[in-house]
Amino acid sequence: MRKPLTQEIIEELPYLRRYARAIAGDQVGGDAAVRRTLEALLAGRAAFDAAKLRLSLYRALYRSWRADSGGGGEGTLANDGIVASRVSHIDGLSRHALVLSALEGLRPPQVAEVLGLEVDEVQRLLASGRGELRRQPPTDVLIIEDEPIIALDIAAAVERNGHRVTGTAATRADALALARADPPGLVLADIQLADDSSGIDAVREILEEHDAPVIFITAFPERLLTGERPEPAFLLTKPFDPETLNVSIAQALATRRAPA
Repeated sequence: MRKPLTQEIIEELPYLRRYARAIAGDQVGGDAAVRRTLEALLAGRAAFDAAKLRLSLYRALYRSWRADSGGGGEGTLANDGIVASRVSHIDGLSRHALVLSALEGLRPPQVAEVLGLEVDEVQRLLASGRGELRRQPPTDVLIIEDEPIIALDIAAAVERNGHRVTGTAATRADALALARADPPGLVLADIQLADDSSGIDAVREILEEHDAPVIFITAFPERLLTGERPEPAFLLTKPFDPETLNVSIAQALATRRAPA
């Protein structure tokens, strides 16, 4: 027996929040976009196909985003008074395509359906976006991860893209010490650390002293995509591939560097 549609939508909300936050660059702007999308659905201003629910929700959010920005895809969600997206060096459509492909795992035909484009145009956008990623200015990266193999994989992927790893910490205390010794331009953090300390607490303390974007890495992203409390803007799900990491880093740095 199929679940009620309302329950199915509720179960899809973490993925919708992840997409929106990655584009917005922060939780507040991303969650505001999700709220406005749901309001449009309830008011009948956005159509969706229950058989393709997740794609329909992504499409409704994207269309709402474009409407809020006057069609340009770089919206500010002005009615909420929140800057939901900042213009970066990567074209707006390319950023949406990259996030949907790498972070949300959509195939090019699915991305095309969400964005209302032909598949060959999506392929062009993805190629263009990946090219821009390779030209992104490097930064110093602090890795907070207690699994040595995962930490090595992250470090290798970070360095392949021209960034410098300032250190790898397995505990909260190590993370704080490394951040103070060599302030990072970006933090990649696991949630649960080796000494049962919290990666979230470690990051919170680091951000009291240093202004840097943060990407959290977790096997259970839905726990940090509830919309009920302060939560991360950028989340990577374990396991992940290098492109997913690259896109996450690029999006985090782009929204950090661009003016509000």
